[in-house]
Amino acid sequence: MKLLFFRKVLNILLVTNGMILLAGAMLGPIYALFVEEVGGDLLDASLAGVAFAIAAGVTTLISGRFTDKVKNRELIVVLGYMIMGVGYILYTKVNSVLFLLVVQVVIGLGEAVYAPAFDVVYSTHLEGRKTGKQWGALESLYYFTAAGGALIGGLIVTKFGFKTLFVIMSVLCFASAFYVYRLPRKKVD
Repeated sequence: MKLLFFRKVLNILLVTNGMILLAGAMLGPIYALFVEEVGGDLLDASLAGVAFAIAAGVTTLISGRFTDKVKNRELIVVLGYMIMGVGYILYTKVNSVLFLLVVQVVIGLGEAVYAPAFDVVYSTHLEGRKTGKQWGALESLYYFTAAGGALIGGLIVTKFGFKTLFVIMSVLCFASAFYVYRLPRKKVD
């Protein structure tokens, strides 16, 4: 069955980006508990958010410019997904607030690397009269993965702990990177 009746490439992009979004959403609601577990407090959790946002904001500007110069933009998406996977696996080694800030920067870099390229690749594969529906599918994915991720993340941490959650988050990123790597390339000049 064809997901939402879109082209195969769009379906793959939706599924792989959904996996990335799910990975991030699994930690979101319980993040402060993790920060506390490594010796931090609510202010430290906020500072980690600041580190992520600044790293992602600056890198997104650079990545957007770089994306315009590259023909195989899917490979930039792959790189971003892989950086995020490394960041999530680094969470398993976090033992201080300082190292947590470093990990947040790594994840912010990964997200910022892939986001502009993903948007271009997704846009390239849109089908003329269905663009609203296709953008709607992508936008709704943020909400559905937030809901599913919140529940799944809480269940995993409750039953198995944070390290298991981080490994699963990382696997979702690496699996997405591998799948996007295998996409047919549509070069844009």
